[in-house]
Amino acid sequence: MNEARIEITIPHLFRCPISLDLLEDPVTLCTGQTYDRSSIEKWLSAGNLTCPVTMQKLHDPSIVPNHTLRHLIDQWLQLGHQFHPGNSATIDYLTSLKHALQSPDSSLDHKLQALHKIQLLSDEYCSFKRSCFNQLSYLTLLLQLVFETRSMEFTELALSCIVKLLPLVNLDPLNMIKDESKLSTFVSLLEKGTTKTKTSLCHLIDSTATSTQTQELCHVLGNSRKVIEEIVRLAREIQEEESSKAGIKAMSALCSLQSNRESLVRGGAIDGVIAYMSGSDKLQKNLAPMAMGIIEKLVVLESGKVGVVNHPSGIQTVVKMVFRVCNNQEYCCSEVAVGVLLVICRDYGVAREEAIGAGILTQLLFLLQSQCGNKTKTKARMLLKLLRSKWNQESNNKL
Repeated sequence: MNEARIEITIPHLFRCPISLDLLEDPVTLCTGQTYDRSSIEKWLSAGNLTCPVTMQKLHDPSIVPNHTLRHLIDQWLQLGHQFHPGNSATIDYLTSLKHALQSPDSSLDHKLQALHKIQLLSDEYCSFKRSCFNQLSYLTLLLQLVFETRSMEFTELALSCIVKLLPLVNLDPLNMIKDESKLSTFVSLLEKGTTKTKTSLCHLIDSTATSTQTQELCHVLGNSRKVIEEIVRLAREIQEEESSKAGIKAMSALCSLQSNRESLVRGGAIDGVIAYMSGSDKLQKNLAPMAMGIIEKLVVLESGKVGVVNHPSGIQTVVKMVFRVCNNQEYCCSEVAVGVLLVICRDYGVAREEAIGAGILTQLLFLLQSQCGNKTKTKARMLLKLLRSKWNQESNNKL
């Protein structure tokens, strides 16, 4: 392949943004932008402390070899005209959509059309497309636009695209939310956004617990009173099934960090989870074990135990979760529910009385005759023993 031919057919993704030549040794900055090593080293050695494309200040000036992009370029060079034409078309198409979103000359309608197309593309998974989304820093771009654009329609659609991209891309760009001004906007969208916007933000919170890259962000969000209050409010809105489920998933994600749990209790997480579990069986079906898992983590704290005991229907709701044997997942729910009652009933006589009044003894006997696992049955026997011994002890004291 001659030089003229290569020059004409180089996909935009394979060009260095500085030299505009084919990337020979692609390296990536902390902003997610990729350059040829020689070009970016000249830029940095000249005393520049910003990213040439985004003009963001470089909090970390180190450069990291981009092996994925290097592999794609090598594949393109080796195959020459045999390189799958659809791949080049995908690169150019995604690049043009990115330009449409970035350009100050693009109208709002034009940008909305670009988002709709990105949504469709992200539905069709393939490893090459995943690499393109990563190399073109789509997550970074869409997040920046969410925090900069005042159109609620655009924000809702951009967040919907982000949610679709989350399983496909590196999650490090999410850390920009830790910035004070962006966190403020994030909270404002949770408070005042549309139901779809709030649901998408909950999915975003959920994703922060899936990567070590975003653990610190998970801690920041989990210690924001307003963030917790809003996701609790969503979980309680059981008439809105999708947003209620998203609220539970967000709480579960934040609860995965021990450092978040006290603030979750203070923010009303127990009330939100109990409201969710008190909803219809249809609503509970898929996420009842996850909801009980939140309670299990929170009752390790004294404030968590008090929250369940003092809730008007707290103990009664947990008792209802004890005998759920429709499938293996709900046996898991049973095990967690029995474990929660064991923890609370050891310390609180009122909890024992309420549990007995709510029919826990019958529930446990049914559970012991079911096909649940040995761990669940062991915990059920321990709870029965505890309730009987405490009951006899309290009866003797009264005499």
